[in-house]
Amino acid sequence: MVSMSDGRNVETVVFDIGNVLIDWNPRYLYRKVFADEEEMEHFLDTVATPEWHLEQDRGRSIDEATALLVSRHPGYAREVEAFYGRWEEMFGGPIEGSVWLLQELRERGYPLYALTNFSTETFPLARDWYRFLDLFDEIFVSGELGMVKPNPEIYGVLIERTGLNPATSVFIDDSAPNVRAAEALGFRGVLFEGADSLRDDLIHLGVLHDGNARRAVEVGN
Repeated sequence: MVSMSDGRNVETVVFDIGNVLIDWNPRYLYRKVFADEEEMEHFLDTVATPEWHLEQDRGRSIDEATALLVSRHPGYAREVEAFYGRWEEMFGGPIEGSVWLLQELRERGYPLYALTNFSTETFPLARDWYRFLDLFDEIFVSGELGMVKPNPEIYGVLIERTGLNPATSVFIDDSAPNVRAAEALGFRGVLFEGADSLRDDLIHLGVLHDGNARRAVEVGN
C-alpha cells in the first residue's frame, strides 16, 4: 500500500529492516520451547511482550532487561533467558524478493538508507549474517540513537544526517504507525505487505519500471 503526495520525482529510498528485508518472529524459537501453542501465545502476550522488547531497541541492555523480566516472572526464567540466549533462532532468513528490490535500487543509483528499531547488542550479529545490508549508504539503529520509531525525533536524525528531502523520499516499513509518522514529516509512505506488492508500489511511484529484471544476490549468512 502506497501513499502518493504529489508528482515530484523520488530521489531517495529508506527501508525498515525487520520483516521488510529479514523475516523475524519470536514464534520461530518459542514453538521449540513450548509444547503448547496457547501457553506460548500467553507468554508472548503477557511476559516477553513487544513493549518489553522495544525497550532494548531503545537502548536498554539485554542483561538488565533479562534480569528485570526474570524477577517479575521467575516461573518463566528459562523461557525469558532464551529470548536473547537463542535469539538467532527467531530469524526465518532474508525476504528474498525485498532483497532483490534493494539490489535493483542500488543498481539504479538511488541513495539507500535504513531506519530500524534494533538493539545495539543484536544488530551487529544481524549485520554479520546478512551481507546485503552493506548495500545501504547508512543504517540508523534505534538503540544507538536512544529512541525508537514512530518517535518523530528519530526521523529527524535521519533527515539531518543525510540531508534527504522527505518530499522526494520513499519510506518503507511494515508498521502502519511508523509509516504514518514518516508521512506526517512529508515522506511518501509505503506500508510493506509483501515483496510483490512493494514492487508494484515502487513501480507506481516511478522508482522502478515494469519489467525490471529480478537478479539474485547474496542474501544469506
